[in-house]
Amino acid sequence: MTAALFTLTFAVAAPFWALMILLPRWVWTARIVQSPLIVLPTLVIYAILIIPALGDALPVVLSPALDGVRELLGTATGAAAAWAHMVAFDLFVGRWAWLDSRDRGVPALAMAPVLVLMILLGPLGLAAYLTIRTRSARPTVARAPEPQHLG
Repeated sequence: MTAALFTLTFAVAAPFWALMILLPRWVWTARIVQSPLIVLPTLVIYAILIIPALGDALPVVLSPALDGVRELLGTATGAAAAWAHMVAFDLFVGRWAWLDSRDRGVPALAMAPVLVLMILLGPLGLAAYLTIRTRSARPTVARAPEPQHLG
């Protein structure tokens, strides 16, 4: 079952990445990606993997040491859970970057390679987006109307 969950992890995230990269201007892409629940399938897989292994995982994460983390990740369950963890967080960060880039007017063609980098090497993709973000316009925020004074 662990191997099947490992394989399923990216399969449930891939459609959302495909929408952001291949169909960034499609109206349904924005509607779907606006929901933070797009990471829910991956989180469910993570929970299925990690909850039964909490007895082994909790001591490692509560007092992390390189040998303990290496040992935990060296198991099938540990590696599959870590993969689900990474895929979920990468998707959530990719979702944020995609939405933020739309607000800032970053061209979809500039975002496509950044999103691919996020899929492959999450933190480097985030660094690439943060670099682009510093060079893009801030989103405009609608102002509340000025209060009217009676007087």
